[in-house]
Amino acid sequence: MGGLAESAQASGLSVDSAAVSRSLQAFQIRRDAAFEQIMHLPPVSSVNSDEEIYANKMASYTKGMPHNHLGEVDPDAYAVFLKAMRTGNPDDCAAIPMASQVNPMAAFAFQLMGADSHDLSLPAAPAFASVTQAGEMAELYWAALARDVPFSQYGLEPVTAAAIQDLKRFPAYSHVNAGNLFRASLPGEEVGPYISQFLLQPIPYGMTTITQSYRIGDAGRDYLTDYDDWLAIQNGSLAKAPTFTKAQYISNARGLAEYVHTDFTYQAFLNAALILLSYGREALADSNPYKQTLGNQQGFISHGAADILSMIAEASHCALKAAWYQKWALHRKLRPEMLGGRVHNHMTSAAHYPIDAMLLDSPVLEQVFSQHGSYLLPSAYPEGSPLHPSYPAGHGAIAGACVTVLKACFNESFVIPKPLVSTDDGQQLIPYEGTLTVGGELNKLASNIPRGRDLAGVHYLSDGYQGLLLGQAVATAMLKDVKRTYSESFSGFTFSPF
Repeated sequence: MGGLAESAQASGLSVDSAAVSRSLQAFQIRRDAAFEQIMHLPPVSSVNSDEEIYANKMASYTKGMPHNHLGEVDPDAYAVFLKAMRTGNPDDCAAIPMASQVNPMAAFAFQLMGADSHDLSLPAAPAFASVTQAGEMAELYWAALARDVPFSQYGLEPVTAAAIQDLKRFPAYSHVNAGNLFRASLPGEEVGPYISQFLLQPIPYGMTTITQSYRIGDAGRDYLTDYDDWLAIQNGSLAKAPTFTKAQYISNARGLAEYVHTDFTYQAFLNAALILLSYGREALADSNPYKQTLGNQQGFISHGAADILSMIAEASHCALKAAWYQKWALHRKLRPEMLGGRVHNHMTSAAHYPIDAMLLDSPVLEQVFSQHGSYLLPSAYPEGSPLHPSYPAGHGAIAGACVTVLKACFNESFVIPKPLVSTDDGQQLIPYEGTLTVGGELNKLASNIPRGRDLAGVHYLSDGYQGLLLGQAVATAMLKDVKRTYSESFSGFTFSPF
């Protein structure tokens, strides 16, 4: 403090020692946070060798670049793309011959909260020729066929019964049954209905209440099953306009897929926070100092609504930066719709690719062909996947980060009041007769959001699951920094991990 005070006095300024002390304290907090981050060893990132093995880049993300008739990328275009992703230079990115990609430069952005986006790691994505990749793709084909099946009917009607039987052949899906089909199997997720209460219950929103009834795509209406349309989309063409039926509650995969089609980044988690706040003080985490020890006060800017809602937004932003680094700078994994093109060309003998035989032998391929006239993966969206690589899922990273914040701020054991479930036709909500907890329903929400992208056909299971774990790591580092800033006596955040 002496140096600051002496400098001020030498300049003829009056010195407020308390203000100088406060400035130094603020500096110390920021310094200590930065020091903790720099003391971590740089992560060792694991990347599969697909990009090196396959000269035609058949297992890499290339959407929006020029392709030949097989959907294989122009090698010169990919070389320019690869250089840009290795340098992070804006001029190199501007030189890539491709359609409008979604913010690749964000892979190289910095942030001042929590861990740097480059200081977190993921395992390698499943390799193109692996049985793991085959199983995840078989799941997506089955999910496409089951988009209009009500969640409550899983395993009770022919399509999902066949899906369960077939998926059990794959090592990663040997445990699949009607109760966990197309779920991520997070702790507590398999209790109760498929859809989280936070996607069903009314949302308190200022002076109004939002009913969670959403528009849904027309039943049976899928996209990118015509080869010419599929190839045009891979080359960057604009998509057809989607068609919608009337609004309804989420009761099947098509409804969930549409919810995560146009949602803003932290929409589902902002809504969840508003619902949780409406439950009152008892729903807050026991560690919240205003729940018990400070009974004559209430939290607001710290440990209250303003704090929690702000952390949700910040966590989602930090999670996206971490995901974008992994997507663009490291893994560059092809999207499911492009793998569907590889399957189609292999099955029609237009080309030969090292696809695991367990997928090629699956009855789902002939069912898809019978219904759509091709082996392409039916998409719930006319444009297919967005223009950024597949692994990890941005929705998954956001879900992992935001749900971690919510579990840290609320009592995971609190019982949800008056739980609801949608009727099979999505036209009304009815009471659910069972006990559901905040922790279980938050984990279910964390699963629903990235799994909705899987059910749409734009991500694989591993994209979302690893995204969840990445987001959890992002939020954990962020919450450590947030704790440093509180003036209350606070023992720290705790939560149950995924």
